[in-house]
Amino acid sequence: MTEDVEKGNLIYKLEVFFTSCLLHGWKDAIVTLQSTKAFPLWSEDLGITSRCIEAIASKVLTHPSKVSLSHSYSRRERDDVSCNGAESQRLRPASRGWWAEDMAELGIDLYWRTMMAVKSGGKIPSNLIGEALKIYAARWLPNISRERDFNKQVGSDSDSDSTNETTSKHRLLLETIVSLLPAEKGAVTCSFLLKLLKAANILNASSSSKMELTRRASLQLEEATVRDLLIPSISLANDTVYDVDLVITILEQFMLQGQSPPTSPPRSKLGFERRRSRSAENIDLEFQESRRSSSASHSSKLKVAKLVDGYLQEIARDVNLPLSKFITLAEAIPDFSRLDHDDLYRAIDIYLKAHPDLNKSERKRLCRALDCKKLSVEACMHAAQNEFLPLRVVVQVLFFEQARAAMGGGKVTELPGNIKALLAAHNIDPSRPTAALSTTTSIQAEDQWSVSGFKSPKSKVSTLRMKMAEDELDESDLQSDGLGRSSKFKAFCALPTRPKRMFSKLLSMNRTSSEKN
Repeated sequence: MTEDVEKGNLIYKLEVFFTSCLLHGWKDAIVTLQSTKAFPLWSEDLGITSRCIEAIASKVLTHPSKVSLSHSYSRRERDDVSCNGAESQRLRPASRGWWAEDMAELGIDLYWRTMMAVKSGGKIPSNLIGEALKIYAARWLPNISRERDFNKQVGSDSDSDSTNETTSKHRLLLETIVSLLPAEKGAVTCSFLLKLLKAANILNASSSSKMELTRRASLQLEEATVRDLLIPSISLANDTVYDVDLVITILEQFMLQGQSPPTSPPRSKLGFERRRSRSAENIDLEFQESRRSSSASHSSKLKVAKLVDGYLQEIARDVNLPLSKFITLAEAIPDFSRLDHDDLYRAIDIYLKAHPDLNKSERKRLCRALDCKKLSVEACMHAAQNEFLPLRVVVQVLFFEQARAAMGGGKVTELPGNIKALLAAHNIDPSRPTAALSTTTSIQAEDQWSVSGFKSPKSKVSTLRMKMAEDELDESDLQSDGLGRSSKFKAFCALPTRPKRMFSKLLSMNRTSSEKN
C-alpha cells in the first residue's frame, strides 16, 4: 500500500485526497473534524485531528476573499455562475466573522483546541473572538437568557441521572467558554458576562470561573443594566429572590479600580543613568495604558450610582432582603457619585413599605445614607408626608425645604435659632443660593409622586405632630446633636396651622381662597 512497492498506491491517494480536497475546503474541514469524534484515538494517532484544526485555523486567519467554503460544494454548484462569468457569492465568506457560525457546530473539546489555535495566530481582533464565543454560548447554552426556567428544571429533576449529566456537560461548557474569553477589556459586553455569571450561578460552576466573570464584569459595570444585575439566588441558606452578595462583590471590585497604585514605582536616585532598551519602554507604555483603561473614571461612577439605585429599587420589594445588605449597597456609592438622592429615596421608600415591621433604630440606619439636601422639590414634598420615615428625616426635609424657599428670593420670615443651628451643622449658608437640583428619572406607576394627590397642609402638620408623639421616648439621637427635648424645641416642632411664607412652594397649590392674610 506504499509507494515503495508501486506508484499510485492507496496511502498516497488517500493523502492527496485528504490534503487537496478535505483540508482545502472550509466546510469539508469542519465536517472531517467532527467525524473524528467516532474514532478519537485513531484520529489522534494518525494526525487527522491536529491537521484539521491547523487547516481551519489557517483559513480563519486568511482574508475571507481567499477562502473556499467547500470543495465538494463548489463541484456540485459548478454551473451556478453569473452571466459575466463571476463566481457565485455563496462560495465565498461574506464578512470577517464568517467563520463563527460554522465553528459553533463543533463539540466543546474540539472547539477549545481550534479557538486556541486561532487565538495563537494573533491576527483576529479580540472583539471578533468575543462575538464567536457569544454565538457558541447561544448555540449550546440556550437557557442563558432564560435562567429562571432552567433553574426550575434543575430543581425539579435534581434526582434524575440524565439531568445531572446534562448539568455537568453545561458546566464544563461554561467553564471552557470562560477560559477562552479574551484578556482585553471590552472584547465582550458586560451584559454577556453577567449572563454567563447567571448561568454559572445556576450550574454551580467552579469558584474560579465565577470570580473571573465577576472581575471582568466589574471592569465594565457602567455598561450594565438593572436587568443584567438581577441574578437569581439558588442558595438553600438564603431566601432572597436575587443573589445580592454577588452584586456587592462586583460593586466592591469596581470601586477598588480607582484606588489602584500608581502606574509605575518612583525611580530610585542612582549615581549613574542607564539607558533602557526600546522593548522595556514599550512594555512600560503598554502597562500604563492597560492600568489607565482599567481605572474607573468619574463618569463611569456616576453611571454606576444610577445603576445601583435602580437595582436597590428592584430588590427592595423582596420581603426577605436583610437590612444590612440593602445598607451595604446603598453606602458603597461615594457621595460625589450621586448628583441627586431621589432614586435612593425611592428605594428606601419601597423598602420601608415592604418591611413595615422595622423598628425606629433600623429605620434610622436605613436612612443614614440619604442626604436631604440632594432631594428634589417633588421628593421633599413626598418625604414630608411619608409616615414610614423617621422623625429626624422628616424634620430635616422641612428644614432644608424652608432654606431652599428662603434662597429662592424675596423677603421671608427670619429663620428661628433652632433651624439656623441645624443648617450650620450641615454646612448650609442660608444667604447663598444652592445649585439647581437634578430631575428624577422615570419610575413605575405605583411608585410615582402625584402632586395632585398631596395631603392638605394641615395633614402635613398633623403627620409631623404624630411622629413627634411617636418619638417622644427616643431622646438619644437628638441629644447627640445638642437638640434635647427642651420646651423651646417642642414649641418649634408644634408647627402653626397657618403656614408661613417659608412653605409657600408647598402650600400654594392647596391654599384656599379663605386663607388670606
